[in-house]
Amino acid sequence: MAHSPKESGGEGNIRSNVYFISDAHLGSWAIEHRRTQERRLVRFLDSIKDNASAVYLLGDMFDFWNEYKYVVPKGYTRFLGKLSELTDMGVEVHFFTGNHDIWTYGYLEQECGMTLHRKPTTVEIADKVFLLAHGDGLGDPDIKFKILKKLFHNRVCQILLNAIHPRWGMWIGLRWAQHSRKKRADGRELPFQGEDKEFLVRYAREYVDTHTDVDYLIFGHRHIELDLPVGNKSRMLILGDWIWQFTYAVFDGEHLFMEQYIEGEEPSPRPR
Repeated sequence: MAHSPKESGGEGNIRSNVYFISDAHLGSWAIEHRRTQERRLVRFLDSIKDNASAVYLLGDMFDFWNEYKYVVPKGYTRFLGKLSELTDMGVEVHFFTGNHDIWTYGYLEQECGMTLHRKPTTVEIADKVFLLAHGDGLGDPDIKFKILKKLFHNRVCQILLNAIHPRWGMWIGLRWAQHSRKKRADGRELPFQGEDKEFLVRYAREYVDTHTDVDYLIFGHRHIELDLPVGNKSRMLILGDWIWQFTYAVFDGEHLFMEQYIEGEEPSPRPR
């Protein structure tokens, strides 16, 4: 998969930027400012729509998302509407499932025009090679988490979940996600634990040992902002979140930047 700059609606204006964001956990019962949070994310997407050739959503954009055959979760209309606007404009929107929004079966692709990814994916953008993934389970030896992940991805288990009426199926999922976040006193993830203790850092180091062509490895999941050199030439990024940090990465065709969205400021880098 490769990207090239696209013409936008404005005369002579080229959409050259590729954006990467993750971990908004929209709809979380543990986030009191969730409506404000969604609106802020939508304003960010609106601010980049004329300069973006692609947007990569690297997982856990929803705190719990489960589609039924004729029913989708309540809410998220501002977010999904803005993403649909982007795809209608010709912007590629890629949705990576995280460990909170695995249960999607066609709605996001068919109705919103997104491209779905369920596994780590390698893409080439302007002659640079990117490894993109949500990051859950990568390098993590936790047996309990691996078992849960297999259950969540198991098709039989997914069918059984969807046999529950949406009234209760959604309640179970949102309640489980809320409990998971509230296990921590302030609802936030652990701070950076050091390079040797961070599973994604260890995974990235091992990966570039055998994939020497990779320039950038970008992950979500950990809710920390990290930009670190790995191997001889590669960089790994962890994108932070869109709950407290409002951070993202942007690639302008030559350079990759980590940025924070601040209301009222134009996202940088400036379009060329």
